[in-house]
Amino acid sequence: MRIPPRTRRLAGAAVVLATAVSLTACGAEGKPSAKAEEPEASKAAKKINNPLVTTYDGGLHLLDGDTLQLAKDIPLKGFNRVNPAGDDRHVLISTASGFRALDAAGGALTDIEFPGAKPGHVVRHAGRTVLFTDGTGDITAFDPKKLADGAPSTEIHRTGSPHHGVAVELADGRLLTTLGTEEERVGISVLGKDREEIARSEKCPGVHGEATAKDEAVVIGCEDGVLIYRDGRITKVDSPTSYGRIGNVAGSDESPIVLGDYKKDADAELERPEQISLIDTRTGKLRLVDLDNTSYTFRSLARGPHGEALVLGTDGAIHVIDPEKGKVTKTLPVIGAWKEPLDWQRPRPAIFVRDHTAYVSDPATRKIHAIDIESGKKLASATLPKPPNELSGVKR
Repeated sequence: MRIPPRTRRLAGAAVVLATAVSLTACGAEGKPSAKAEEPEASKAAKKINNPLVTTYDGGLHLLDGDTLQLAKDIPLKGFNRVNPAGDDRHVLISTASGFRALDAAGGALTDIEFPGAKPGHVVRHAGRTVLFTDGTGDITAFDPKKLADGAPSTEIHRTGSPHHGVAVELADGRLLTTLGTEEERVGISVLGKDREEIARSEKCPGVHGEATAKDEAVVIGCEDGVLIYRDGRITKVDSPTSYGRIGNVAGSDESPIVLGDYKKDADAELERPEQISLIDTRTGKLRLVDLDNTSYTFRSLARGPHGEALVLGTDGAIHVIDPEKGKVTKTLPVIGAWKEPLDWQRPRPAIFVRDHTAYVSDPATRKIHAIDIESGKKLASATLPKPPNELSGVKR
């Protein structure tokens, strides 16, 4: 039996996330699970410089960010996801039991855990890190600088309904969060510091993805465009096609324009798009840019140090886009051509940017490369013991 496109997408996301997750109890009294009385054993270990983390089937590789040499191999069962925690030492691993803090600089998993079913998005903004737990709908916010001292105190907000969501805390304490259920996601709600609702829009079917741009404008992806929250107002921006899904977005504090993906075939089992979207948060305009017959995936989007839009294409090159002009200004060859696998959990090339360096992983060759974004020069390369899947690192 053929599953309708929207049902297939929502059900697929739920099933896939469920493979990596088991139910656990939430931390009591706004505190994550941790052995706070025990110091992190990793603090005595030799520090890993500018650490990077790649996941593989059954574990984590910790790399020196300067040389790309393997510094530590940590076994960890299951399909694990990885995100910067928001300081210069830790990353957060989405495991079977919740979000777990990895001391990437020290090369060891800590006892700090934010437990919950189906750990989802991690958002860093304005000195706060916000976790969304899909299986409960709970939002957990904390100061990432406190991770160095053990389990940080947290603020927990319950959305009322489990769903694959995301949330961001703004500089003045407002909280923007998605609206939805396990069956349908419809929009966003903005809460004041007292957590009373101050704005809402339910004009965003299939809501997915979050990015913050210059002047703290927030963009949320929809199946028919985006929502922009700026200066206290929510604005809907429609896609130029009847179905125009934007589900992955990348923002920069250096640019008012957000980079997004763009899919326009509602019936495709797996659409391999060849256009990206640029959303101007000042004007509410959405522009599409062709990538010259190359596709990309959800792990292909990043931003450069000056707000450049970066897309890792299936041609093996980083496409550098001027967001103001909407033009590809240069391409930086990095790896060989590749094709997106049907299963989103299967390894595919990924890009992670820190400062002026783009790191690119290549599962087919088990390699990782460091590229200078301005010159395109390859700074370092290394071969890993296992094919890398997700790629991230420490990042404030």
